[in-house]
Amino acid sequence: MTTKTITASAAGVFELGDLPVNRIGFGTMRLTQSGAAFGNGVPSDRGRAIGVLRRAVELGVNHIDTAAFYFSALRSANELINSALAPYPDDLVIVTKVGFGRDPSGEWLWARPEQLRGQVEENLRQLGRDHLDVVNLRIPQNMASSSIAGHFGALADLRDAGMIRHLGISNVTPAHLAEAQAIAPVVCVQNAYGIGARPEDHEFLRSCGEQGIAFVPFFAIAGTGREAGASVAESEEVLAVARAHGVTAAQVRLAWTLQRGPHVLAIPGTGNPDHLAENVAAGALRLSAEEMTRLGSVQRSGR
Repeated sequence: MTTKTITASAAGVFELGDLPVNRIGFGTMRLTQSGAAFGNGVPSDRGRAIGVLRRAVELGVNHIDTAAFYFSALRSANELINSALAPYPDDLVIVTKVGFGRDPSGEWLWARPEQLRGQVEENLRQLGRDHLDVVNLRIPQNMASSSIAGHFGALADLRDAGMIRHLGISNVTPAHLAEAQAIAPVVCVQNAYGIGARPEDHEFLRSCGEQGIAFVPFFAIAGTGREAGASVAESEEVLAVARAHGVTAAQVRLAWTLQRGPHVLAIPGTGNPDHLAENVAAGALRLSAEEMTRLGSVQRSGR
């Protein structure tokens, strides 16, 4: 499968609210350092990182996922985006997240509702924007059964004030989505998802589609490796499909995820320009119904 002329448009288009984006986007979590995203890796080469961002846009990527807490000792994802892409293309949609975050020392924190404005302003300042296209309320794992009404309501107020155009939620449950929708429209749900996902995750994805909400998986390639990346031996089912198409296992994982529904987006991240081209090209890979079923039977423990 050639990657030389395939652009992000090959994956098709879906709208985040009223903002159309190609379904293959780019995540910046891995852009600031080597190794695990929030470990003690070597800071990335700044010129290379800026080059990857510019190449992503050249390849038709118009949906970039970021956060102010994506930083290493010397690099900030938001600063890299600003340096690489400002003045921004008219069709570029930048999605960021607040709520769960890190202080300057790298320690994790959960902001109070009244602190969300400061986090939004931090993203605005770093990105050089006067408003944010989409802001996701990112929920920590220990909030899985807690109300998000106070936090989401605070973001809805900032949207009404013109600081934010659209709202989303991340790392959430269907109950969170229902609670948020009762306050303000939700344009996207960003959750961990991919081959080996649980039945309830498949159901949540389907439900989002029925409501016209974009479902944006993270860790679609990394799987249970999560922030550390795809470090576990690949399953034979994925490798067999990859061999049949002459592609990589990562491309198969992305293609399978995208084919779960027209409302499913992908935000694979990398600091490697070759991997970037492969990820974008995965949007043109079409798996058969038999292959989709075969890959859907892969268990989480097989990753």
